[in-house]
Amino acid sequence: MFTPDQVQALNSRLGIQSTEEILAWAWETFGEKAGIGTSFQGAGLVMMHIARNRGFKFPIFTLNTGLLFPETLALKSRLEDFLGCQIESLEPDLTVEQQAAVQGPELWKRDPDLCCTMRKVLPLQSKLSELDCWITGLRREQSSTRSDIGVIEIYAFDTTSGRDIIKLNPMANWSKEQVWEYIREHKIPYNPLHDRGFRSIGCAPCTSKSADGKGERAGRWIGFNKAECGIHTFMARKA
Repeated sequence: MFTPDQVQALNSRLGIQSTEEILAWAWETFGEKAGIGTSFQGAGLVMMHIARNRGFKFPIFTLNTGLLFPETLALKSRLEDFLGCQIESLEPDLTVEQQAAVQGPELWKRDPDLCCTMRKVLPLQSKLSELDCWITGLRREQSSTRSDIGVIEIYAFDTTSGRDIIKLNPMANWSKEQVWEYIREHKIPYNPLHDRGFRSIGCAPCTSKSADGKGERAGRWIGFNKAECGIHTFMARKA
């Protein structure tokens, strides 16, 4: 594992490199022990396309909470055909029905943080135990909670064992316009909900359309003081 000083030095070097160069570094350094996590937002689509075009065969995974839009599930199949790869679905221990039996119905309406922990954070932790590097599509422009992310960070995903892994954000410097220009140019399949006013797409009960001029994640968890599901903030720390 890299020390904080090494991560800081790598941030200075990788921070001025292209996404392709950053992914090349990850492939050379970690190989298949680095994995791309995606929720099929625009940046993730671009990054997966760049990686596959360069022959970087990172394992790719997504969180299937059991509450996703049908359009999101259909997009997964379209992307597997388009990219020529399998995308692993990570699922919670409990189905939505089993969770309702334990926690009561529609937990997301009463305690969305707990719901996200059960349906996203814990399944992700299990997957990260197999990896040395988690590659994300986070961009600084997306929201105030992401504005200061590094290209490379230390992620303390398991406080029990004390094991850290590297979290890599190769798309950190991209703008929304750059992302969608790339998607259109390369004709990458994307979620049709984006054309219907949904800017950031997560679980169906917690995702709404957002008006022009609002932040990219303005349609998530409306009515709650909540901007992140927790996978990017739970037990995370920077160098």
